Amino acid sequence: MKKKLSIIGMPMDLGQMRRGVDMGPSAIRYAGINERLKPLFSEIHDMGDIPIGRPEVVVDKESNLRNLDLVAEKNTLLSEKVDEAVNEGWFPLVLGGDHSIAIGTLAGVAKHYQSLGVIWYDAHGDLNTAETSPSGNIHGMPLAVSIGLGHPLLTNIGGYAPKVKPENVVIIGARSLDEGERILIKERGIKVYTMHEIDRLGMAKVMEETIAYLKERTDGVHLSLDLDGLDPSECPGVGTPVMGGISYRESHLAMEMLEESKLITSAEFVEVNPILDEKNKTASIAVGLMGSLFGEKLL
Repeated sequence: MKKKLSIIGMPMDLGQMRRGVDMGPSAIRYAGINERLKPLFSEIHDMGDIPIGRPEVVVDKESNLRNLDLVAEKNTLLSEKVDEAVNEGWFPLVLGGDHSIAIGTLAGVAKHYQSLGVIWYDAHGDLNTAETSPSGNIHGMPLAVSIGLGHPLLTNIGGYAPKVKPENVVIIGARSLDEGERILIKERGIKVYTMHEIDRLGMAKVMEETIAYLKERTDGVHLSLDLDGLDPSECPGVGTPVMGGISYRESHLAMEMLEESKLITSAEFVEVNPILDEKNKTASIAVGLMGSLFGEKLL
């Protein structure tokens, strides 16, 4: 039996332009997260949702970032909730919402570790800044923000920066990177397993290498899982689908291996958009992957 689980909903769609991802936490709850995870924990506390409201879209004139002040404000609230959960001995599990919520999650988690590691399970690098972003959408920036690059309103959430060292990050499933992200990955030495490596090595080898790499250099590991890391034929309910992704079965294997490693100390599942989904399929897959991550066994 694992320790106590704290579920925090972050129904935010301010980091991008497609509506619907704010309903992600509700879709995941509807897919049976509490029932699925209840046997795996001594106690589950659903803390409800961070209040977001229905604010109007505002583009910051100086930086051209979409909803900058609001994204910073709401992520600050999330960071405080996550910090509170960790302080009280709960495993924090955050439900998104678009991927900009990782800014708040990592701000709340990283202060509890000397050298936090991050597994970024995603089709995208999310390493853009205002200077490199084609869109100004902050959901394409949270990993850059977390390694200390970007607008100070975002990088300084929680009162410290950076949250994570670039060499403590492993991106898994990448297949859509902007030019600025490619340059940054090479400059900062960020470890990336693209779909080429997953196809060539197999998911088991990728996860073995990832676990060994992070185990020797970190004292905790956060999993940030974007459902668009999986192929859109299996997870259609995402805002930025990219063909040629990780399979459902490969993803279960990855989660099972992470559970066996006992490395993961916090997690978030993001970008579930039920408006774009088919009968809540993507949310149901998210819940299934959580089951594997937290120790659900067939036998």
